[in-house]
Amino acid sequence: QVQLVESGGGLVQAGGSLRLSCAASGRTLSTYAMGWFRQAPGKEREFVASIRWSGSNAYYADSVKGRFTISTDKAKNTVNLQMNSLKPEDTAVYYCATGTQWIATTLRDFGSWGQGTQVTVSS
Repeated sequence: QVQLVESGGGLVQAGGSLRLSCAASGRTLSTYAMGWFRQAPGKEREFVASIRWSGSNAYYADSVKGRFTISTDKAKNTVNLQMNSLKPEDTAVYYCATGTQWIATTLRDFGSWGQGTQVTVSS
């Protein structure tokens, strides 16, 4: 079992930046990859980005490509999401999750989930 705790959410104006972090503890050696999802009110949870723990093979949703960057810090067992040029449509609760596949980009590819952190982008 892996425990995940997200941090770094908040309120930011459009065009601004935020950096989310996810601290992982427990059986992290059994995890293939890490990912970020988001869920806006009334919408389904959607994939944002994922990466292998080694830091290789990053994948992004088209809606965030070029603006968001996912990275890992194996020494600290954290995965980060740098979000730049934020838009009001990026407003959502952001969740960190552990990937059960080497290539993990859909909900079924992920197992453990964090509690989420709110990101609000004002126009």
